[in-house]
Amino acid sequence: MTTQAPGSSLRRRLVVALPLILFAGLAGIFLIHLYGGDPSRLPSALIGKQVPDFKLEPLAELVDEGAPVKGFSSGVLYGDKVSLVNVWASWCVPCRAEHPFLMELAKRSDIQVLGLNYKDKPANARRFLGTHGNPYERVGVDPNGRTSVDWGVYGVPETFVVDKKGIIRFKQIGPLTQDSLKHFLPQIEAAKVDLVR
Repeated sequence: MTTQAPGSSLRRRLVVALPLILFAGLAGIFLIHLYGGDPSRLPSALIGKQVPDFKLEPLAELVDEGAPVKGFSSGVLYGDKVSLVNVWASWCVPCRAEHPFLMELAKRSDIQVLGLNYKDKPANARRFLGTHGNPYERVGVDPNGRTSVDWGVYGVPETFVVDKKGIIRFKQIGPLTQDSLKHFLPQIEAAKVDLVR
């Protein structure tokens, strides 16, 4: 019969448990950073750069005052107004929450509000706008999400401020809210000031 030293069993358990404890700790830190971060703080590589080249077809059968609502392309973003490009979908719950803010912004004559409908069913998108109102001068559909990827979209909703030269000046990740408007509205004004230079 062999006898072990009193600390030997404890040491053996520690040697086995220590790597497991370290792994669990590192996994926990990784998960906290992965899921606990604020996505609205993620930087966008497109700020200060030209909008990507794209062309979006109109949302089928969408009409405003009897006329079909047009789709849009990158060329529409070069003009005499600051543009807001809002990426939205009918299935997006935060999109419903931000919609009243978009309706208010659409009343302004110094900006154009454009809707990029992301991976949505046309009938659902039309129903959404019919129920909540249409703040968009133009609505382009992105059925497979390719254009949204080119814009660096993480998820919906997202709203971009684009100056008249087609330069992306700001990206709002997540819904427009009363709090986010405090930072968002000055971005629109800053993009307008850049127009004078």
